[in-house]
Amino acid sequence: MPVNEYEVEDLLSDLVRIDSVTPFLIPDGAGEGAIARFMADWLTPLGVEVELEEVASGRPNVVARLPGSGGGRSLCLNAHSDTVGFANWADRALLPERRGDLLIGVGVADDKASCAVGMLALRELARSGTRLRGDVVLACTIDEEGDSIGTADLVRRHSYDAAMVLEPHDVDLILTEHQGFGWADITVHGKPAHGSAPDAGIDAIVHMAQVVDGLAALDAGFKAHPDPRNGRTVLHTGTISGGTDYATYPSRAILGIEIGTQPGETMAARVGDIEAIFADCATRLPGFSAELRFQVEREPFVASGHEALLAAAQTAAQATLGHPMKEDGLNAWTDAALMQAAGIPTILFGPTGGNYHAPDEWVSLSSCVKAVEIVRATAADFCG
Repeated sequence: MPVNEYEVEDLLSDLVRIDSVTPFLIPDGAGEGAIARFMADWLTPLGVEVELEEVASGRPNVVARLPGSGGGRSLCLNAHSDTVGFANWADRALLPERRGDLLIGVGVADDKASCAVGMLALRELARSGTRLRGDVVLACTIDEEGDSIGTADLVRRHSYDAAMVLEPHDVDLILTEHQGFGWADITVHGKPAHGSAPDAGIDAIVHMAQVVDGLAALDAGFKAHPDPRNGRTVLHTGTISGGTDYATYPSRAILGIEIGTQPGETMAARVGDIEAIFADCATRLPGFSAELRFQVEREPFVASGHEALLAAAQTAAQATLGHPMKEDGLNAWTDAALMQAAGIPTILFGPTGGNYHAPDEWVSLSSCVKAVEIVRATAADFCG
């Protein structure tokens, strides 16, 4: 019998209850150790080969392989087990709640629904009694919400003929490109002085306000000219700090930003944009001084060599949905970029969800059921 929404709800609820915040974002985050052990225990009775591959202390990738008989193509199903923090709804984030077709909880869509989809699809393949020629591998990796050390480690250890990265968006879509991104700190330097001596000080926070105005103007330009597939280029502020006390002109202000790149662009383009803002500020603000430092840089994703896998996915979609999926792009970043960069032809697919990284994150359970069947049928077709 095919998977039903109650099976999805039970498994996904168990996953949501396990705190797996990446320590990259929240230094005292629980990490992925507990959820990795749960997934390994769930997968092992299926008769698949399960390995916990430690990437950082106590933080393993789960790599489950359904071995083929030989001579077929291998497929990696890649989902991530970590989440962002949930301090702004800590009273209920780990308590999954069903509302009609939706399940609510932290990481329920991004990306625990995809972990559940991959686990159930692998179970259905193992139960079918038909041994495929190629291997099907489910890799539930760590730290995608941070520096993606999980998938970086996966592609150092393993190679596959193709990959289907499982991330939420819309079950009716198949994605073959998306933006790159960078996390960067802008530091504006001032000069400390007593509050009664304005001529002796340079106010770093006032100068930072001008930088923020420049970033807003840059973002308005991105909004006016979106990419036809990947949407508006990402640019937003994330964190800010500065100053020492009420009575002193601030000597430093630091702004954390996220900024995107479209396929065909490099982060050098964004560096140029920000340096132009600095140059404009320097012409208007005596003593202006600023610097830019990137913490994380990731290139955009553009699928290549993926045609056979895409054809298998579209055949599966036609049978499951009654129509092919629309091929599209995304104004966000996923580990698909790392898989493709490692020379593994990659496509991106997932169930329908929303409110990512925010209270009341949700996923559609009926879309998860459809996603399980699409992933199962795609693997069966591709791996033969």
